[in-house]
Amino acid sequence: MRYLLPYLFERFPALENGLLYYFLEKTESGAGQAVLTVLGYVLVALIAYLLGSVNTAILLSTKKYGYDIREYGSGNAGMTNMGRTFGAKAAAVTALGDFGKAIVALVFGFLIVGGEKGMYAAGFFCIVGHSFPLYFHFKGGKGVIVAAATILFIDPLVFLATVLIFLLMFGATRIVSASSITAAFFYPLIVYAFHFRILHPVELAFALFIGLFVIAMHRENIHRMLNREEKKVDFTKWKKKREEKKKKAERAERLSRKDEPKDKNDDET
Repeated sequence: MRYLLPYLFERFPALENGLLYYFLEKTESGAGQAVLTVLGYVLVALIAYLLGSVNTAILLSTKKYGYDIREYGSGNAGMTNMGRTFGAKAAAVTALGDFGKAIVALVFGFLIVGGEKGMYAAGFFCIVGHSFPLYFHFKGGKGVIVAAATILFIDPLVFLATVLIFLLMFGATRIVSASSITAAFFYPLIVYAFHFRILHPVELAFALFIGLFVIAMHRENIHRMLNREEKKVDFTKWKKKREEKKKKAERAERLSRKDEPKDKNDDET
């Protein structure tokens, strides 16, 4: 998105300040413009936080599987725990849901406030909402997928570099938490390395927040890793769970067929 902004602003100047642009133009007093700007950011924060509070893992686990994911496995309402508990399909749906809500929040930030400032604000509060959801007693996930979506949407090159570090660490350890912590640690450094000549304070502040926030949310994982108790991802177990579910479904179907009443015509013949 970052590389398209100059072109968009040239063609559509109003997008640089979002919907605020129209109201700010009509307001002559500096105090009035300041109030409108604050209200714009408050609106973005509210929308993004409420969207972030829609936790896909909790909704999917309770509505489809009948269990609250926070009561199983690591207790985290996120993709990895969903995968360990309910299988790869549940993990994929969780990731897509969390990714999608982040993109929607960023679009609102862009349209209301305009530019990267609006998107950073939206990303910030969407991550907070995901981790401390209003609808689920403020106990949610760790914000990794939402943070990844925000980084990808705003700066794809930084995203690719951060993902590369994640994959390298995951390939070496097979531990998602260790990979997430490592990527979060290097993320601000990557932002600085890519944009040190034109680095905006808001961008650096967001990068530092993401890094510290993700690491802080993984404090229990860090404790388990220090005690060598953190579980590794075992894709063979995910495959076995899928096969077991398939066998159970087939067995249930066979039993239901046996229990079906015979047709009267069959008795007469």
